[in-house]
Amino acid sequence: MLAFVALLAASCGSPGKPVDPAPVGNAGWPQPAHVGGPDATAGGSSDTSCNPLASLAPAASTAVPDSSTMSDIKKRGKLIAGVDQTTYLFGFRNPTSGNLEGFDIDMVYAIAKAIFGSADGHVQFRAIPSSQREEVLKKHQVDVVVRTYSITCSRKKDVEFSSVYYVAGQKILVPKESKAQKLSDLSGKLVCATKKSTSLAKIATDAAKPVPVSVDNWSDCLVMLQQGQVDAVSTDDTILAGMAAQDSTLEVRGEPLTQENYGIGVSKDRQDLVRYVNAVLDQIRGNGVWQDSYRRWVEARLGPASPPSPQYQ
Repeated sequence: MLAFVALLAASCGSPGKPVDPAPVGNAGWPQPAHVGGPDATAGGSSDTSCNPLASLAPAASTAVPDSSTMSDIKKRGKLIAGVDQTTYLFGFRNPTSGNLEGFDIDMVYAIAKAIFGSADGHVQFRAIPSSQREEVLKKHQVDVVVRTYSITCSRKKDVEFSSVYYVAGQKILVPKESKAQKLSDLSGKLVCATKKSTSLAKIATDAAKPVPVSVDNWSDCLVMLQQGQVDAVSTDDTILAGMAAQDSTLEVRGEPLTQENYGIGVSKDRQDLVRYVNAVLDQIRGNGVWQDSYRRWVEARLGPASPPSPQYQ
């Protein structure tokens, strides 16, 4: 028994000299997955080989013709839409209900309502990063892409677009204590945008030479800005307004650097669907649906606006 007590005392003796943990300054926030630099395929907004805003003339009505893409969608029972789930105000998942909501989501519901008579239960959303918008259309994995999708001549070589349903402009988002007021104030600074976006192309080619940082989703840019891993985010004011609404320490600044004309993307071989979508957009511009959605989601952040006038070939 005495031997056991002695052994126990030895094992519980002096703990020795304490060892300091690693200095706090050595710790760092983890980065989102797939962070990169400039992207040579970004947006292609410098291509002026076409009139990007001229879409196919709308269908005569929103009735669904037999033997059409729309009748195939109706038989399937669901419109499949590629959307964002990370951009507050335009396409985001409501944390309370779990439902996707926003201005772009309302556009999807308007198309589904025209096809089915009601959108309830007739929409299948597929959340996609901006870099996959063309791919999912080419592979017919979705019927439409409604995802703050700027129309450019480069993109029109691969997909068809509806008429313009929203006009945005590229600005910057910075912490309120930042001295930067515009992109040209960010020379040598890290500026975040998503891959294959027109925003990333603008950052990469700006004369002030900011350093572009590319990510999969806009929410990744927001996290990196909050963690001090980038100095700014630069993209459409619509997207930045949603980020500022989520974090009161951030501020949208600058005059618009570009004009971003949003269209609904459709596969090249489904021109009847493009014409049908254009007929739906014409309808909601005139019956107040567009205006109601804008007032609900956007007006408080970006001020009053009217639906853009369509252009047709």
